[in-house]
Amino acid sequence: MKYTLLIVFSFILAQVFGQQVLESSDAISDCTGATTILKTGEYRMQFSGKGGKVNDFQAYSSLSNIEEKNTLFCSFKASYNGRFTLSAKCPLPVQMVVFEGETKYPCEEIAKGSAEIRRIISKPSLELGLNLVVSESTLYPIDLTAGKEIIICFIAPPKTKEHLEVNFLFEPMTGEMQETAEGGKLLDLRTDKKESGLNILVRDYETGKPVIANISISGIKDITAAYQGSDFRFSIEKSGKVQLKVDAEGYFFVDREEPVSANTETEIVVWIEPLGEGKSMQIDEIEFFPGSSEFLQGAEPKLRRLRDFLALNAGIKVEIQGHVHSNGENTFEAQKLSEARAKRVYHYLVENGIDKNRLISVGYGNTMPIFPNAKFASEEQSNRRVEIKVL
Repeated sequence: MKYTLLIVFSFILAQVFGQQVLESSDAISDCTGATTILKTGEYRMQFSGKGGKVNDFQAYSSLSNIEEKNTLFCSFKASYNGRFTLSAKCPLPVQMVVFEGETKYPCEEIAKGSAEIRRIISKPSLELGLNLVVSESTLYPIDLTAGKEIIICFIAPPKTKEHLEVNFLFEPMTGEMQETAEGGKLLDLRTDKKESGLNILVRDYETGKPVIANISISGIKDITAAYQGSDFRFSIEKSGKVQLKVDAEGYFFVDREEPVSANTETEIVVWIEPLGEGKSMQIDEIEFFPGSSEFLQGAEPKLRRLRDFLALNAGIKVEIQGHVHSNGENTFEAQKLSEARAKRVYHYLVENGIDKNRLISVGYGNTMPIFPNAKFASEEQSNRRVEIKVL
């Protein structure tokens, strides 16, 4: 009797609490691992060839005829009122489902079946999209208000690792964007156009010209959001620090933190470097415990950032470089440790949907330190790093 009650009680707990806990996954084939579309434009993405760790469609009877065996999830959040369209092409026929949630956790709503299905293209097609010209494989665009997020899921035949050529477009419906003289786009969100404030400029590192990018801003409540453009102007009523995440098609991503002062003219220029063969980028915050290939706490957000970058630039191959901190000449132990660190990042990316044929992992031991004569723990930690090089 005692064991019977225990089993019944455990079952009740599972029914009550199990439905409230969303199983999480970083795989691009799961909603919680959806690639964030920070900048609209053309992308070459790739299916992983397998389904996700979570059955995201199980709460929707209307999706029972769509097999979730090879999916590619993306998310897009509107930073202003606009109209969302897309066009996608694939060598093999694909399907598409678009969800919209009411909260900031749309994947939880999808798991519960409460997120709205905005569009479904259930008949497999080589070309599909959202456009004002409607056909069997093209449906109407989606109008989004600022802050609304949609989840787009593409479904391909099982096991295939085909590429998906997709163009995401989001156009303002209120004329908020202004063209600049150099071909950029200005988004001026100051409450008083004559007052001093924060100016953010995104520029090409090689040419100095404006680059239309998506910027995610956090740290100061009044301007925390995602924006698109090349030039931005904000009113700042409280001093503090802003964290910027900048993404543009065909460029390395940039993350940085900057101080800003209230009611003061401040200009931040973000220089972004074009992708190109032989160019490399250090991935800050992917750090390791000394003498180990175990990630330090806090590495996961940057690992996912790297995964998104590779998912949205499926046409490039990269070398993942592992580096260690060790005094003196390179040793066998240092070399093996650097290889293990590079391989650890490699496995994370492959496990979460990046094709292994696009990745090479290489260890460089302590032959390329940032600080050859490190004096502080922070400098030693910087030597224990990961870089990626475009091949």
